[in-house]
Amino acid sequence: MKQLALVFIGGGFGSTLRYGLSKYFNNCETGIPYGTFAANILGSLLIGIILGLALKNETLSQNTVLFLATGFCGGFTTFSAFAYENHVFLRAGDFMTFALYTIASFVIGFAMVFLGMWLVKFF
Repeated sequence: MKQLALVFIGGGFGSTLRYGLSKYFNNCETGIPYGTFAANILGSLLIGIILGLALKNETLSQNTVLFLATGFCGGFTTFSAFAYENHVFLRAGDFMTFALYTIASFVIGFAMVFLGMWLVKFF
């Protein structure tokens, strides 16, 4: 039950921060979701760092990893919003933005996970 509560609380913090980023950075005029993109990229870097630390020296307990990686990063990053925003681009016929946003999100997201795990080796 404690582990479920940790994931729930971490997810609440992550979701709240993502909402703030989206409200502040998503551009209503152009429709480009900079806030969602930033949340997914930062969340990818953060989960790489968290899991890298957990694997490197086992200083993070299982409960801490659940709170930070599963809870916070799970609530902070948002595949469902990403999928919906891409749906909007496709319906509007904006294939260039769709392609750029999708490719950049995947490529940079994966790169941030690897970067986070690589950074842990040096700290």
